[in-house]
Amino acid sequence: MDARISFVTLAVADVEASRRFYVDGLGWEPELFVPGEVLMIRAGERLVLSLWDAEAFTAEIGEAPRTGPGVAPLTLAHNVATPGEVDAVLAEARAAGAAMVSVPVARDWGGYTGYFADPDGFRWEVAHNPGPIGLSVLP
Repeated sequence: MDARISFVTLAVADVEASRRFYVDGLGWEPELFVPGEVLMIRAGERLVLSLWDAEAFTAEIGEAPRTGPGVAPLTLAHNVATPGEVDAVLAEARAAGAAMVSVPVARDWGGYTGYFADPDGFRWEVAHNPGPIGLSVLP
């Protein structure tokens, strides 16, 4: 098996609310939108973010295990080239209706990051990672 991820699928409560946030609010282009079912957005050259109705998600894969109440134990990250871009992207997300989770701060590892939550509470990290691996994922 090749080391790659093709789709990141998130179960969402309201596909239309996700569309309003990601497409109308953030300006992302949908690859596929089926009202009430799924919204797919190309998030990289060979990567698709799939926002799938939670009931249909559960019907296909079964109940997902939880470690307890609260936020799913994962984050999605959007890396940018400068700390100023971190601030700008977080402001754009806030204007689109995102809940701010963490203001951007300089991190011990040398980066600068902040977090927002999408309509379903999924955490997005907006990061300037000046190290080689952070630079390698920039467009």
